[in-house]
Parts: sequence; C-alpha cells; structure tokens
Amino acid sequence: MARQNNLVSAPIASTLLAFALPTLASSVLQSANGSIDTVWVGQLIGEDAVAATTNGNLVMFLMTAFVFGFGMAATILVGQSFGRGDIEGARRVVGTAVGTFVPVALTLAVVGWFVAPHVLALLGTDPAITPLARAFLKVTFLALPAILMMTMLMMTLRGSGDAITPLIFMILAVVLDVVLNPVFILGLGPAPAMGIGGSAFAMAIANYTALIAMLAYIYARDLPLRLRGAELSYLRPDPSILMLMLRKGLPMGVQMVVVSGSMLAMMRLVNRQGVDTTAAFGATQQLWTYVQMPAMALGAAVSAMAAQNIGAGRWDRVGQITRVGILYNILLTGGLVALLIAADRQAMEVFLGRGSAAVEIGRHIALLATWGFVPFGVTMVLFATIRANGQVIWPLMILIVSLFPVRLGFAYGMQGAFGTDAIWLSFPVAMVATMAMAILLYRFGNWRSEHDMQIAPERPPEAQPAAAALYTEAGPPGAATGGQPLRPGEVAER
Repeated sequence: MARQNNLVSAPIASTLLAFALPTLASSVLQSANGSIDTVWVGQLIGEDAVAATTNGNLVMFLMTAFVFGFGMAATILVGQSFGRGDIEGARRVVGTAVGTFVPVALTLAVVGWFVAPHVLALLGTDPAITPLARAFLKVTFLALPAILMMTMLMMTLRGSGDAITPLIFMILAVVLDVVLNPVFILGLGPAPAMGIGGSAFAMAIANYTALIAMLAYIYARDLPLRLRGAELSYLRPDPSILMLMLRKGLPMGVQMVVVSGSMLAMMRLVNRQGVDTTAAFGATQQLWTYVQMPAMALGAAVSAMAAQNIGAGRWDRVGQITRVGILYNILLTGGLVALLIAADRQAMEVFLGRGSAAVEIGRHIALLATWGFVPFGVTMVLFATIRANGQVIWPLMILIVSLFPVRLGFAYGMQGAFGTDAIWLSFPVAMVATMAMAILLYRFGNWRSEHDMQIAPERPPEAQPAAAALYTEAGPPGAATGGQPLRPGEVAER
C-alpha cells in the first residue's frame, strides 16, 4: 500500500519534513560522493590533486549554471500544474525541457572539452596543478550530458511531489561512482590506470548508468510525468512553454553564474595564498556542502509545496509552509554548524591527511566562516517561496549586490584591517546581507501578484482533469502507483 503525498491538504509540518527527508538524503549522498571522490584523489594521488579538483569543480559549476536555472523553472511549472490538476500541462513542460536540453547538454560537453585549459588559465590556477586540473576537467565533461539530464528529471519529479524516485537513482549513481573511483585511478583489474582522470571517468559511467536506469523505472512504474504514444510529440519544444521557461529560467541561470562568478573571483584570491591554502579551502568547501544540505533540501521541498499550493489557490498555507521551513532550517543547520566546529580537526584530516600543513589553515577558515550558513538557510526558504510564484528578478538582484559589492568588496577592501582573514569573513558577511534583503523582499515585495506561470491548455478545458485531482509520490521498487488519478486523500491499494 502506497500513501499518496497530497501537498495541498496534508498537515504542513509533518508533510514538509517527510517530503524534504528524501531530498536531504539525496543531497547527503551526492555530497558524500564528492567527498569520497576527494578522499580517493587525496589519498591515492596527493594534495595537489585535491587542489586541482577544486578548480575543476568550480568550472563545471559555471558550465551547468544556465541549465540548472531552467530546471528550477521546470520544477515550478510542474508544481503549479499539479496543484491545478493539469497533468497534461506538466507532461508538456517535461517534454519541452528534455527536448530542448538534450542538445544543449551535448553542446556544452563538446565546448567544455576544448575550452577547459583556457578557463583554468583565467582562474590563475597554480602551474604546479594545472596539468592535473586539465586532465580532471576534460574527462569530467564527458559526464556532463548525463549529469544535466539527471538533474533536470530529478527536479521535475520533485515538482510533481515525488521525492523518492530521485533518491533511488542517486543511490545507484553514488554507489557506482564510489566503487569505480579507485578502479580507474589505479587501474585495477582490466581497467586502465587513468590517475586523476579516472575519478572523472568513474563519475561518467555512474551517471550514464543511473540515467538509463531511472528512465526505465519511470516507464516501468508508469509514473505521471512519463510520455507515451502521442505524448512523445511533446519532445518537440512548445514555443510558449519554452519562452516561459526562458523568462523564468534565464534569471535563475544568471543567478547561478553570479554565484559561480563570485566564487571564481574568490578563487583568484585564494590561489594567491599558495597550494596549501587552496587545498585547505577545497576541503572546507567539501565540509560546507554538508552544512548547507538541510537548507538546500528544505528549500527544494518548500518550493515544490508552495508551487502546488499556489497552483491550487491555497495562499493561506503558503505563509505557514515558509515559517515551518525557516524553523527546520535554523534547527538543522545550526546543529551541523556546531558539530563541524566541535570536530573540525578530524574533519579536515579526512580530506587532507594527518600532518598536512593545510589542516590548520582549513580549521581557521571553518571557524571564521561556517556560522554564516544559518542565515543562508533562512534565505533559501524565503527565496524558494518567492520563486514558487515566478518572481525571479529580485532574488537575482539581491544576490548580485550581496556577492559582488558586499562579498568581494569586503574580501578585497578589508585586507588592510584583517589580512587574509578578510577573504574568509566575507562569506558570512555576504550571507547576513542576503538574508536581510530577502526578509525585506518577502515582507514588502510584490511577488505575490505574479500571475504568468499558468500554461495554456493544448486541449479544450473540458478535457483537462479536475483541479487538484492528482498528487502522487512514487514509492520504492515494488510499490505501485500506476500513474492514475487519485482524489485528495485517496490511498492506492494495488
């Protein structure tokens, strides 16, 4: 028996947490995957290789920024469509998203292969690690199409209220990547010894395998967002949906570019401090991925819940969803911050090894900057709610101000007063500034008046499902959902 997840009428606190936990587990697995890869690289190759992957991962973040923005737009459109009970509209969104971004992902992979060395040069990557960074980055681009399509499909599934299917196939990708990393780094068995490129090659195999398996599962379970028969024509991008995704996705993609651009500028400052500091900063970033995971997972859950409730006209619940999300974030993120500060040495040694000069540098960075993720978590929930109704411009403007005039201004301008510590202090300073502006936008902005997220029906209105007719969450393997409409509160027993 599989309980269907009704995001517009179920109790908010328990439903939000239950919906967020699989997303949080996916984030934990994804971050653990990156961390374990870093451990493999650091232990099997050395600190220089860790610094090389830090530079390479930032470039990958920049290359995927725009596609991630469109994925967020698709999530909102799918969520609001489900809230209205317009399942056909949700499928049209998925068809347009997939039909558009398969060629985009392939193009990015090809372009990235050739431009990787030039981007590393712009970063000011230390010549001692440039060959390693180039080898890692070029092979990583081979995995890019699978990574982007996995991300897109997982985001749209969560928009429909399904947080379980993404978790299942994140587990598969992570297990494969973790197992295959040492195989291709060292050349175990018949595998070639690829060094740092072997880590990226393992990631490519893992993601392509998980993507193919997830598509097979979606069709085998007949999940609501699958396309069959005449619906396959939705893979030809619908101009109206594509333009809506462009209008909403482009600012969110630019937001990712703003974040990554700010980080690239910070990396130039960090790289000037030497390889030890670059390695320490890379290890700190690995730890920060764990600290920010509750905020990211709850932000995704709030966005999906708020979008469905806005689509269903349940504005009375939207404010409650936001408040509960903020409370959960403060509790969970605050707890992780305290845990990291208490065990900072042990955490740094996992990535850098005992006796490394980078360990003390990493501890110092963590002590100065990690607390900023508490206000970061509040911001994530506020922005998630605001974007759920299609307001994407003001969050972008806030981030531009906080990451460039505030963060970079502090990092560069305050070095006379704080020395190198100005770099690390600029992170919490920017996070607090972002939270303050996000609160003002949520309280006094006009984001509630956005009305441009509804998809024009392709069929006559009478052919559409009744409003709020379907709220599904895929169960684990063996739990039937069948993709059939369920009335609110109905339980599937198949």
